[in-house]
Parts: sequence; structure tokens; C-alpha cells
Amino acid sequence: MNPFTYTGLPMRVVFGAGSISQLAAEVERLGAKRALVLSTPGRGDSVRKVAESLGASLAGIYDKAVMHVPVEVAEDARRVAAELGADCCISVGGGSTTGLGKAVALTSGLPIIAVPTTYSGSEMTTILGMTEGGMKKTLRDVRVLPRTVIYDPALTLGLPAAISAASGMNAIAHCVEALYAADGNPINSLQAEEGIRALAAALPRVVKDPADMDARSDALYGAWLAGVSFATTGMGLHHKLCHVLGGTFSLPHAETHSIVLPHAARYNRDAAPAAMARIARALGAADAPQGLYDLEARLGMELRLSAIGMPREGLELAARIATESPYPNPRKVEHAGVLSLLNDAFEGRRPAA
Repeated sequence: MNPFTYTGLPMRVVFGAGSISQLAAEVERLGAKRALVLSTPGRGDSVRKVAESLGASLAGIYDKAVMHVPVEVAEDARRVAAELGADCCISVGGGSTTGLGKAVALTSGLPIIAVPTTYSGSEMTTILGMTEGGMKKTLRDVRVLPRTVIYDPALTLGLPAAISAASGMNAIAHCVEALYAADGNPINSLQAEEGIRALAAALPRVVKDPADMDARSDALYGAWLAGVSFATTGMGLHHKLCHVLGGTFSLPHAETHSIVLPHAARYNRDAAPAAMARIARALGAADAPQGLYDLEARLGMELRLSAIGMPREGLELAARIATESPYPNPRKVEHAGVLSLLNDAFEGRRPAA
């Protein structure tokens, strides 16, 4: 076995249907008295219901979280938290809301409780991505790690089938990159493979019947493992490229990750055979990139960047930005190869064998 370093992050997880009922107790456990609830616009009724359970501990609701965490939104949320005298934040929603909570925590020091309602996995990591001037920049800092995560599958029942599929494939992308990360380790690999297996088995059931609580629980379990497996490993080409596409062209986060994933796996396939074997095994497929693509097709997902707002004339710029600075990846990141990858993703082609 090759030498490795494993870092376990301090994290408390409360998992199970109905576990949101423990939110007030978790706030009290932190010693907090005034909690600011964060959400995206339009989640009024569901977020208010969660917020009302806090009683006198509710400082207020900030419902302006958006994709890719624009710097100006983060600054506004910090201002509101300070004005309300908040001593903790509760992020209720997907990756956008979790990211906003992290951005608040980064400079304020406020503890965060994350309540995921999608399968983004961001709540388990010290990774924060923020967008400024059309560029998305990523950092890692233990200060942004939520203190507690409440995983209640009942809160995901209202997530539409299409969004559930994209969010779940985004989680699988975390597992894929954890498996071939330069700083990976056996523990992360076990979690990543199990995360892919759980999500690949659960997502078709979720899409068939979004009210299937067992399927929702299994998918949320897989998303948890995806976040944990990716939490302490470095990002490769897939995430770098998706951050470029999202930050520069304002593409939807989960859908972008889903569409790019099979093609990024194809780019790295021959350079990471052990990782690809584990991915294929978890999917029950003969080939990892094709297995990822076929799972997305089975879920009825959009497979083309062209269909989610990516302009053809932007492909060259995206390839250039993604290859401007070196970063760890199984295969050397080169402009011609990345541009070819992007063209395949733009057209939605099935990865070649």
C-alpha cells in the first residue's frame, strides 16, 4: 500500500426522517441564542416552518442566497447578521445556501448548522467557492466547516425529479474526483465508491417516485458520503472546469457538473485505471465514463452544455482559463484535450470507448 495521510474533520451529523425536529436542540448545544436562517428566494413556506421551530432563538431570515456565491451577496449577509446580533447561522437549502453560510462564517467566525435539502455535499467540506467579476475562486478553510449537519430526507421530498437527478450526479462527481485525487487515501476511496453505489441505485427510484422516502434516504446517505470523500482531497480537472463554466458563463451548478462529468472521466480514464475500475464497479458498468453517461440518460437528464446556456463561442475561452495554471490531475491538463472535451460536452456525445 502506498503511503498516505488521512485528515478527519470535526463534524456532527444528525441523520434520519424527522431529524429537523432536533434543530432547536442543536442551536442550544452550540450555546447560541440568536440564529439567522439563510435560504434562497422562493422557499418561503418551508423555510419559515423550519425557522418557527426555533422560537425565541430566531434572529431573522435572510433569503437572498444565489448560485456561485457572489461576493456582494456574502457581504450583505454578513452585514445583516451583524445588525441582527446573530451568534450562529442556519443554512437551509442546497449548495448555494450552504456556500453563503460558509462565506458568512469565513470572516465573522459565526458557527454554522447546515440543513441540506439537495444532494450537493458541500456541507461536509471546508471548500468555499465565491464569484467576483465573473471569476469563481475556490479556497479551503476549516473556519467554513459547519459544526452540525442535519440530514432529514423528508426535507428533500419536494425536490423535483430533474433537480434531484442533477444534484445527485453532482454528488457522484465529488466521488469520482476523490477516487483519482493526487492526495487521496484508502478511507476516502471506500467512502467514494460506496457513495457512487448508493446514489446510482437510489436516483432512478427517486426519479420514478419522488415521494419514495427510502429512496430519498439512500440518496441523502450517498450524498453525505460524497461530501465526506471529497472533503480532504484536492480538486482535479472536472471541478476546475465546472467552476470556470459556472463563474464565467453563469451556468447552473448541478447541471453543469452532471453534463461535464462523463467527459472529464473520459479525459482521465487511461491515466487513472484503478479509480475507473472502482467507478465502473459501483455503477455496475463495463466502462466508467460510459456508465456515468448512461446513468444520466436513464435519469432523463439534459446531456448538452448547449441546452443550458453555454455559448459555442465561449468554449475556447473556457478551455484557455481552465489550462492557464497547473493543478493536480491524473492526466496533464492541455488546451487541445480540454477543448475537445468541452466540444463533446457541448454536443452531448456519448464518451468513446
